[in-house]
Amino acid sequence: MLTNRAELIDQIANSKFAHEKEYIVTLNLPVRKQFLQEISQGIEILGEKTKPCMVSIEPNTKRVFRIVLTQGLNRQIRRMCNAYDYQVIKLQRVRVMNVKLEKLKPGEWRDLSEDELSELILLLSK
Repeated sequence: MLTNRAELIDQIANSKFAHEKEYIVTLNLPVRKQFLQEISQGIEILGEKTKPCMVSIEPNTKRVFRIVLTQGLNRQIRRMCNAYDYQVIKLQRVRVMNVKLEKLKPGEWRDLSEDELSELILLLSK
């Protein structure tokens, strides 16, 4: 997100506010159910346990899963996957809080709709 209001970005990005960020992750190997279960409960990386998160396998795939984080440690998804001997082939952020990024290509941007902006402001004021 691009704005001239730094306080908004801090509230969105800072893990202490626990706002959701959703990603689609493609791995080098098929996803094991035990891996998804364990990372959803939190695992030890960088000397601390990650917060619980929501994960689900993408339908009709074997190597792709969706993860919703509220934490955002440095390279958290890659480190979580590496802890189970997976390599991340592709990592795509698809949502930040209520804002779905849709089909934006690298380098593209779009304005938020009035509804998105209103809801975002409301969520940040809580």
